[in-house]
Amino acid sequence: MEFNTSKNLGGIGAILLVIGSLAIFGTGYSGILWLIGGILVLIALSGLGGYYKESGIFNNVIFAIVVDIVGVVVLVGLAIFVTLSSLFSLPGIPTDWSDTTAVTNFFTNYFSNGNNWNTIMGWIGGLVVTWVIFIVFISIGGYLIWKSLRTLGAKSGVGLFGTAGLLIFIGAILTIIFIGLIIVWIGALLLAIAFFQLKPQTAQMAPPPPP
Repeated sequence: MEFNTSKNLGGIGAILLVIGSLAIFGTGYSGILWLIGGILVLIALSGLGGYYKESGIFNNVIFAIVVDIVGVVVLVGLAIFVTLSSLFSLPGIPTDWSDTTAVTNFFTNYFSNGNNWNTIMGWIGGLVVTWVIFIVFISIGGYLIWKSLRTLGAKSGVGLFGTAGLLIFIGAILTIIFIGLIIVWIGALLLAIAFFQLKPQTAQMAPPPPP
């Protein structure tokens, strides 16, 4: 892939990630923008990895995606497990969940009984632990992205790549308190700017022959 093609695809993809992050509050198309943007950035990193002859630029991002996917699976699986375990350990649980009256009476009586709050707090604690484990996976993915962009910054001479990667890494860690999402958004914005700052390598001129 040509250098300019990779550069432009990366810049456009990062912009779509930025727009998709904003659009999540107003439209259902944000997920599509995120997907397209992410694919374009991946294609760009693959091309730039070949251009600079550095496989880590692309491979580390692939590893990050795998880690994040595993993190999501773990999050959903543990959340379901913790919830069902807490639910089915409750006394007097309805046998017929289609009976709305029985279900309503069960939860009303359960939450009105102060002795049952230990079980409720245990369920909340389990969800908190699940969320922390998820953040660990996301943080590892953020570090791998930082590692990839830091390498790209060193190879291209555009230090903004490293800054963008660092913000994404920090944002991934701070996602535990949700403010990290704003930091990741800023990192994506800097990533778009960094792509458009890329310049092709200049061919080194051979030294003149000795007199």
